[in-house]
Amino acid sequence: MESMKVDPASHNQEKLNKNHAKASLYKAVWRWHFYAGIIFAPFLMILAITGSIYLFKPQIEQVLYQDYYEVTPQGDRITATEQIEEVKRLYPDAVVTTYRPGENAERSSEVGIISNNESLTVFMNPYTGKSLGELNNEDRIMDKIEEFHGELMAGTIGDRIVELAACWAIVLIVTGLFLWFPRKRKDLSGVLYPRLKKGKKIFRRDLHAVPAFWITAGMLFLIMTGLPWSGLWGNQFQTIVTNSGAGYPPSVWIGDAPESIVKTKDIADVPWAAENLEVPKSDIQGFVPISIDDVVDIADQEGMHPSYTVIFPSEKEGVFTLSAFPPKAQDEATIHIDQYSGAVLADYRYDNYGLIGKIVAWGITLHKGTQFGFINQIISLLICLGIILVAVSGFYLWWKRKPKKGLGAPKAISAKKMKLFLVLMIILGIVFPLVGLSLLVVFAIDWLIIKRIPKVRNFLNG
Repeated sequence: MESMKVDPASHNQEKLNKNHAKASLYKAVWRWHFYAGIIFAPFLMILAITGSIYLFKPQIEQVLYQDYYEVTPQGDRITATEQIEEVKRLYPDAVVTTYRPGENAERSSEVGIISNNESLTVFMNPYTGKSLGELNNEDRIMDKIEEFHGELMAGTIGDRIVELAACWAIVLIVTGLFLWFPRKRKDLSGVLYPRLKKGKKIFRRDLHAVPAFWITAGMLFLIMTGLPWSGLWGNQFQTIVTNSGAGYPPSVWIGDAPESIVKTKDIADVPWAAENLEVPKSDIQGFVPISIDDVVDIADQEGMHPSYTVIFPSEKEGVFTLSAFPPKAQDEATIHIDQYSGAVLADYRYDNYGLIGKIVAWGITLHKGTQFGFINQIISLLICLGIILVAVSGFYLWWKRKPKKGLGAPKAISAKKMKLFLVLMIILGIVFPLVGLSLLVVFAIDWLIIKRIPKVRNFLNG
């Protein structure tokens, strides 16, 4: 039988076509990585810097508010009612909204009030019954940092920008890993550690690519654990998690679950998994409201973590809500109490959470750096510093490479040569709606402006 012969010319042409396809895909990924970095790296730096500061909120606030926080134990504590009465004497026109007894014997208690349309926290010495001072809640420095971290202090618009930047950071990670992936490298230099003797150009590349690889997992973790707080993706995700089963576990409710359109997040600051918990109503027939001392006793009986806060009812049918935001996820709790009978109407703990709720709860405490204390803070800080290093080195790399005229972006590749990449981008656009919307905007700009106006195209490509 005659052996089959391979045409050397066709074989070489096939090899050239494969190499050309690989080069085209590489350029396409590089182009998207480039634009995503130029546009969103500044926002990621803001998130990393503010996040680094917020990680140490407990230590910073302890220093800033030491005179408000610390008390010296001396005998028995006076009752919560007596403390609140003193606050009412000092602020006659105030409405009391919250009470926090303090998590240990050396910690002051806090009474939240609304006075002259301002939200204030009055710190009380629970042994002497004297006020240690007040803070306007809008002036708390760490709350400002948190607001800037979460929404750039720009409300809904800022929240959407932060969410968009976080989602596009995932695109940066995916494209960056593709560009980093070793193809012809025989050793690990330039892959797991930088090449120090290959010249400045190679070193600049490695100074960006190598640290980016090492922080990829941590960066992705911080992004995914931060997204549940976002206004668009987070709310949709939370709704899906809440409605994915038969509702909240039966053990949450004492009796039947209420038919209520009011969610717990509408009346109180509670753990993420409890935000969509329906708020029950108090039975007002023939009852006199219980005192705050009774509520504190119930909290002790129910084993609430001592960091809990009591949120007062604002209506006749409202309830007392107890919310605990402890350092560890497994100590979280949300309880609704009938304001007249003192009956526990709902008791929602970590053990009641579904699997996703537990994962998110752990993710949040790890994200905030509280779950494992100081070591948690240090690891998260190193990730944040790594993000800053990668962003700065990426900008420096571009600045050194870019032409004198123009932006120096990689040239656009036709859609036919990047089908796999387009499929990946479509998937990301579906999972993260803001990415999908922004992709449509990018394609529209590319089609209507960049391709049709030579000056713009020449500036971008250099």
